[in-house]
Amino acid sequence: MDVLRTPDDRFAGLPGYDFEPHYLMVDDTEGGELRMHYLDEGPADADPVLLLHGEPSWCYLYRKMIPVLVAAGHRVIAPDLIGFGRSDKPASRNDYTYQRHVDWTRNVLTQLALNHITLVCQDWGGLIGLRLVAEHPDRFQRVVAANTMLPTGDHDPGEAFLRWQTFSQETPVFKVGSIIQSGTALDMPADVVAAYDAPFPDESFKEGARQFPTLVPTSPEDPACEPNRQAWKTLFTFRKPFLTAFSDKDPITAAAGPVIRKLIPGCEGQEHTTITDGGHFLQEDQGEALADVVVRFIAANPREGS
Repeated sequence: MDVLRTPDDRFAGLPGYDFEPHYLMVDDTEGGELRMHYLDEGPADADPVLLLHGEPSWCYLYRKMIPVLVAAGHRVIAPDLIGFGRSDKPASRNDYTYQRHVDWTRNVLTQLALNHITLVCQDWGGLIGLRLVAEHPDRFQRVVAANTMLPTGDHDPGEAFLRWQTFSQETPVFKVGSIIQSGTALDMPADVVAAYDAPFPDESFKEGARQFPTLVPTSPEDPACEPNRQAWKTLFTFRKPFLTAFSDKDPITAAAGPVIRKLIPGCEGQEHTTITDGGHFLQEDQGEALADVVVRFIAANPREGS
């Protein structure tokens, strides 16, 4: 597998992002290894809050939330998915599959020996993270789903998503920072837009970002459909605390919140919230507000013996 690695100087001096990088090595499934980046902030002995980003962002998306969560006493783990951020980027689009993303991200749980996890997931962070919850329910204590879903290909994904999928494949230049801006409700400063572009020096680094929209199951024949259906069988019985925190200005995932609340037992009795003035990337628009929701959710649902 041919792999690209973004030079470290691309990440110097990014606004609001002063975190120490950490790395682990994951099996590329072809006899080699990939370097995966993650942030690890807060007390090492505290229960972890796992922040999973989506497409085409990276852990920079969580920079506003991390200080709030750490100030509340939590350990925060925020990885960059393979193909994004400071993580390695396989050079061929065919190197990226849904199953590989799940397997690569599973290493964060196993290599860091994470337990009693509070998962916070948005966009593809949910498509990957909810699979991990279903496959390793004993490792997870709570879940916060924000503008995400676990699709099985059995339902229409909606016009907004199909337009995005088409655009992602047809646009000659995949302008990551501009795409993030188009998915927010508030204007971003130019240096923040540039920070989202930082992991991608040129188009050759964007194969993972280009591929992600095609990996979302949109028909019953998709190879990820059956694993996701199996995951739902576990989620249908998942009774640990589960919170939806969607935003008010996201046309892509707006319909998913009520479905999740209906289908997952752990949603019962929780104070589900709609975060105002937030687009699809609500962490960018309203990161502190979402972090406050997470802090209150954890406090309201303490782990036994904690």
